[in-house]
Amino acid sequence: MKHMGFAPSSRRRDWLLGFLLVAVTIIAYQPVWHAGSIWDDDKHITPPELRSLNGLARIWTQPGATQQYYPLVHSVFWFEHKLWGDAAAGYHWVNILLHAFSALLLVKILRQLKIPGAWLAAALFALHPVEVESVAWISELKNTLSGLFYLGAALAWLGFDRTRNRGNYAMALGLFLLGLMSKTVIASLPAALLVVFWWRRGKLSWKRDVLPLIPFFIAGIGAGLFTAWVERKFIGAEGAEFDFSIIERCLIAGRAVWFYLGKLFWPVDLAFIYPRWNVSQRVWWQYLFPAAVLLLAGVLVWRRRRGPLAGLLFFVGTLFPALGFFNVYPFRFSFVADHFQYLACIGPIALAAAIIRRPLYAAALLLALGALTWKQCGMYANDETLWLNTIRQNSDCWMACNWLGLALEQRGGVDDAIHYFQAALQINPDCAETHNNLGQAMLQKGQLDEALAHFQKALQLEPRYKETHINLGHALVQKGRVDEAIFHYQEALRIDSHYAEAHNNLGNAFLQRGQLDEAIAHFQKALETRPDYAEAHNNLSIALRQKGRVDEAIAHCQKALEIRPDFVEACYNLGVALGQKGRVDEAIANYQKAIELARAAGRQDMAEQLNGELKRYQAGLPSQH
Repeated sequence: MKHMGFAPSSRRRDWLLGFLLVAVTIIAYQPVWHAGSIWDDDKHITPPELRSLNGLARIWTQPGATQQYYPLVHSVFWFEHKLWGDAAAGYHWVNILLHAFSALLLVKILRQLKIPGAWLAAALFALHPVEVESVAWISELKNTLSGLFYLGAALAWLGFDRTRNRGNYAMALGLFLLGLMSKTVIASLPAALLVVFWWRRGKLSWKRDVLPLIPFFIAGIGAGLFTAWVERKFIGAEGAEFDFSIIERCLIAGRAVWFYLGKLFWPVDLAFIYPRWNVSQRVWWQYLFPAAVLLLAGVLVWRRRRGPLAGLLFFVGTLFPALGFFNVYPFRFSFVADHFQYLACIGPIALAAAIIRRPLYAAALLLALGALTWKQCGMYANDETLWLNTIRQNSDCWMACNWLGLALEQRGGVDDAIHYFQAALQINPDCAETHNNLGQAMLQKGQLDEALAHFQKALQLEPRYKETHINLGHALVQKGRVDEAIFHYQEALRIDSHYAEAHNNLGNAFLQRGQLDEAIAHFQKALETRPDYAEAHNNLSIALRQKGRVDEAIAHCQKALEIRPDFVEACYNLGVALGQKGRVDEAIANYQKAIELARAAGRQDMAEQLNGELKRYQAGLPSQH
């Protein structure tokens, strides 16, 4: 009989450490549990036009339907929206848990590679504050999901390398393809695996190491080229802001490598948007950065320090897609971002964990990093907090001023919003987006001429800005220039034929001109794209009622109220339609309900107007005596 000591088994110890690692990660990200959404999260949390099964199909088949063509990520968002709608908490928890599970996979990988300090490396990865941007920002499900597939594929490949089992090969390739459909930055995985095998063996075998990875290279390169095309065509990663020579791109890359290493080893003053460097091949000292990278690599080769060299190659190779050689949209604001090194930091972290031998040092380091992560998470509480922090750290960040203006506008602070939009334009006067946003704010203030001027400037700078065509149409309608408004609504549809808001607004314009058939057709088009578009249901009901199709009008009013029970206009229009059908009591009840809804929403003028409509309706009823 074996002696049963009190020491826990290795398996039990691993379960305990794994549970502890996940728990500590969750605690470090505690401020994110109740955080809201920020910046472009509304473009990732499935928008209304993509929430149907047809929308799910468009996510996979139509590049441009989503902000970036990462269909697996947007499919996950689609399913998440079915579970918890727009509530941010569920999305945050998914990111946190994916990050924690990636840390557990990292333990298994490092242990298979027999790299000392596997648990410490995983904890450093889980708790390092440079990872906060990837975990606390809902949109960066791209990182946490693709990272899980990346590490899963790496682990499966290590199994294949050991056993040459076809099942492991298929699993590795499958996970890699799923990762590419989440974010193509993981295309560097096959190169990273070759670095690892070179480090372990001192040389590479074409037949054993390289040949089996060729399908991975083909898939990665193909996905990367496709993403680069999408970034240019649909996201706008082209133009003067991206006009750099190959020498200048090398200068950006060299400086970025040292920037990321600096933030990794001294993680202070982390910002959401870092200042954008002025890059010039005429400035001599900028050449020091790439020269220093080459010098470091040369010294490691000369000293035959294969481990540190492998760590450096992994770090730079994994960063490569974001080093400036390819155009990515965020380069408009900054050449560096914390989320770009989400996976790349594993190389230096594993190297550092293998060097740290004293448990006391390790514990102190993890405690410090966990505290910094907890503090950094507070910056992501909501849009206003994020942008105010960004402006404090980067006062020349026009993008932060622009988005802070939007956040303030959404909570009713139009005057403050205008101040920040104007500040953004002082920094960057040629930003179409800011001109559009300032125009919207001016429109809310009733300053139509100023709004028109900013919308026209935005379109001068970016003729394919579909939202500005819509906004300019609104302003022109208010000026009584309906024909011009129709032109701009049609331009928006030429840019995006599935643009539901453009169809709805064009329908309204035709409704104003009395072209009922055209109006009905566009309202129906809007509802084909967005079946839960309450405004389009309400507007279609008006057109149908004027066309004499009152029963259909009633059905669409009821559908609008089913989607938005507090929709004042739909409730009123339902009352009008019911009155036309002679259903007097129901009509009066809906008039009264519309008045109550208007008062509850603080729309007193609307309530008085509806009260007058109700009195006129009752006065026109036949006498009951």
